Amino acid sequence: MEYKKVVIGGEEFMIPKLATAGNSLIIIGLVLVTLIWSSFYSVGPDEVGVVLRFGKYVRTTQSGLHMKMPFGIEQVDKPKIRKRFTQEFGFRTIKAGVQSKITKSGFGSESLMLTGDLNSAVVNWIVQYQIKDPMEFLFNVRKVEGTIRDISEVAMRQTVGDRSVDEILTFGRGEINQEVQKVMQEILDSYGIGVQVVLVNLQDVDPPPSVKSAFDEVNAATQDMDRLIQEARREFNESVPRAKGRAEKQVRQAEAYAVERINLAEGEANRFISVYNEYRKAKKVTRRRMYLETLADVLPKIENKWIVESSDNGILKLLDLNMKKGVK
Repeated sequence: MEYKKVVIGGEEFMIPKLATAGNSLIIIGLVLVTLIWSSFYSVGPDEVGVVLRFGKYVRTTQSGLHMKMPFGIEQVDKPKIRKRFTQEFGFRTIKAGVQSKITKSGFGSESLMLTGDLNSAVVNWIVQYQIKDPMEFLFNVRKVEGTIRDISEVAMRQTVGDRSVDEILTFGRGEINQEVQKVMQEILDSYGIGVQVVLVNLQDVDPPPSVKSAFDEVNAATQDMDRLIQEARREFNESVPRAKGRAEKQVRQAEAYAVERINLAEGEANRFISVYNEYRKAKKVTRRRMYLETLADVLPKIENKWIVESSDNGILKLLDLNMKKGVK
């Protein structure tokens, strides 16, 4: 094979001469392969294709196989718009899985914060975001990930600085997550980064190592206080309805007894009035009937009976005074 000398940038190179018909076919074949290879591109299911022609935006394509101008005339960026990107603060995940391994060494500068009551806290959190506008994400800001990290740290420090250390360590985490997400989204939108913050979640919030033992004791006491308060509320919620139920039951019983006594009294009064009305119509007959009814009720209960005439002066002559009680 023959070679020829070529000078490029002041350097001499020996390259083979491509003068034969076979070499020309090889070159044509390589050109065709390069043409075909550079004319097609594929977009994944979680991506969109942003096509640039000489660096200027031309169009956006969805997932699938597409064509473009070859030889670098058109280039394609493929941002993953359906993927959740995660950033970690105060720690890094070494190995993800069922038993994840993390490290916190060397990240104190981003996790150590000053609270609103001038205490210190070590705050570890994560931020998850998605691309909502590929054009803004690609072209408005250069270092997007670094910018998002800076914005997240600013929002977290601002929010933590407005709260006491007790809120951060105990009951205020949910509000902090929401507030940081809101502040981050406002700043990102003002920058036009094209990112939607999906989640902000505090992972661990601890006091500095020098005062951790004291904070743990305070936290344990606070938890005991909350537990006792919850137990008292539960006892209150059980006892008060039970007492109200018993009181209501007694009131209903009293009302029923009152209605019963009233009805009974009214019935007795009505019976007396009806008897009196009958008595007024026939006093003698009614008096005799009442007398006979009384005797019929009383006499069967008397063991010894003596019937005397009204003309008798006494009944001692008829009585056996030696008779034992209950024996004739």
